[in-house]
Amino acid sequence: MRDNQQQEEELEINMTPMLDIVFIMLIFFIVTATFMKEAGVAVDKPEAVMGEQQDQASIIVAVTDKDEVWVNKHVVDIKALRPLIEKLHAENPKGTVVIEADRDARAGLMVAVADAIQAAGVPKVAVSTEERR
Repeated sequence: MRDNQQQEEELEINMTPMLDIVFIMLIFFIVTATFMKEAGVAVDKPEAVMGEQQDQASIIVAVTDKDEVWVNKHVVDIKALRPLIEKLHAENPKGTVVIEADRDARAGLMVAVADAIQAAGVPKVAVSTEERR
């Protein structure tokens, strides 16, 4: 009887080390993953010949042709944009802000958005364009 019980214990596979490794890998992938940021609305971006890829775009602000400003999938009043950008920029100070303006958006609204972003203390602001082919 004792031999039989000892054999069963020897045949059991200890899964604890494997589970530890799986959880460590899961944590690694979650920490290193980059999430795609979206403004929440599609805009028809203007074309440009020259452009520079922005790697750390942490905040995307969209300006539509209907004079709407979108951040994080919500319409934002231009007066509330500065405090919102300050808050979002404080969460990721190394990231840049990208303005996605529709080709038919008013230039005055885009300038007001850029002013609000700079007033929030963001040093790097980029304007998103489509590459001309």
